[in-house]
Amino acid sequence: MDLFIDKLISEQPYKIILSNKTNKDNEFNKIIITSKIIKGISMYQIEKFTGTQAFHININSTELENVLYQYIPNDYKQLNGFSNNFEFNLKVTKKGKFLTNIKKNTAVELTNNTSAHNKEKNYILKEGTLIQPLIDLGVFTKEGKIVRTMYDKYKQINKFIEIVEDALKDYKSDTIRIIDFGCGKSYLTFIMYYYLVELKHMNVHITGLDLKEKVIDKCNSIAKKYNYKNLTFKLGNINSYKHPTDVDMVVTLHACDTATDYALYNAICWNAKIILSVPCCQHEINNTMKANTATLLTRYGIIKERTAALMTDAIRANLLEYMGYKTSVLEFIDIEHSPKNILLRGVKKGSISDKKKQQLLKEIKVITKEFNINPTLLKLLHL
Repeated sequence: MDLFIDKLISEQPYKIILSNKTNKDNEFNKIIITSKIIKGISMYQIEKFTGTQAFHININSTELENVLYQYIPNDYKQLNGFSNNFEFNLKVTKKGKFLTNIKKNTAVELTNNTSAHNKEKNYILKEGTLIQPLIDLGVFTKEGKIVRTMYDKYKQINKFIEIVEDALKDYKSDTIRIIDFGCGKSYLTFIMYYYLVELKHMNVHITGLDLKEKVIDKCNSIAKKYNYKNLTFKLGNINSYKHPTDVDMVVTLHACDTATDYALYNAICWNAKIILSVPCCQHEINNTMKANTATLLTRYGIIKERTAALMTDAIRANLLEYMGYKTSVLEFIDIEHSPKNILLRGVKKGSISDKKKQQLLKEIKVITKEFNINPTLLKLLHL
């Protein structure tokens, strides 16, 4: 086993999976260890999985060997490791014998081809550029290279920036004022600021809003660290927030349940030119809906939940159209790989015909009547 572990460590593995626990009372079913670049330092992140939760610990790369000896064979009987060149497999038999196998990593060619394919694409945030938020996020190394295990996240971030760019294609001013409701840790907010200031050369003012004081304090300190002068974060509630100046763009990523409705309502009232919203946790309709005839859609829990979420966002999209926004419903996967992957994009186009408004409202009323629901945004708009 010693030679196996030595070889594994020397190859600088990017992923190690520990499974097949030795004791059924062991709280954690498996452990996944992945290489990370955290604040420019090469580290490993340990993820411990129970049946319902995951716990994370970061360790220095020099601690990896001790961690492996701690878990194998005391807690787990199987190890699968992956480096750029090799795949490592270890099993502990019932008699305590170690069966090891090291073979050429057949996934390397595919990974390298993927890497080359990614580099060929005309991504907005290009590899080789020192983008501090991407470095701190662990997507880029301190030299501006994409971390091997972070290509998916790199693509997702670029997808978001592409959506922003497309929404701005008809925007006429060089100045833009943005509100980010429920900003959280604000990774995408920092990246959006970088894109608009450094690449689009716009005069940008972004205000991030969240209910967590510690999060707000940390985001403000990071903005100061990056010298992002017109990026500020404030403590506040989406429902009652009042902005002192005009708002050109409203972003709301994963505002929970009806918080999305209040964010959309504020954006509409401010006559914001652009709205980008990724709804989350659409519980309101699911908790109250009762079908008159389409009972099949409410009979099974998971079907009812997904139907409720899709109806909620379909109604929101129609209401944005009703209020004069050209609305698109796009597939979007956020920086944390969320399954909540629908993004509503509204671009203000002015008033629409009464006939079109009647059609949009009729479509909503058919749904609300059939399922006996009264969504928050519909109530806020008094329709």
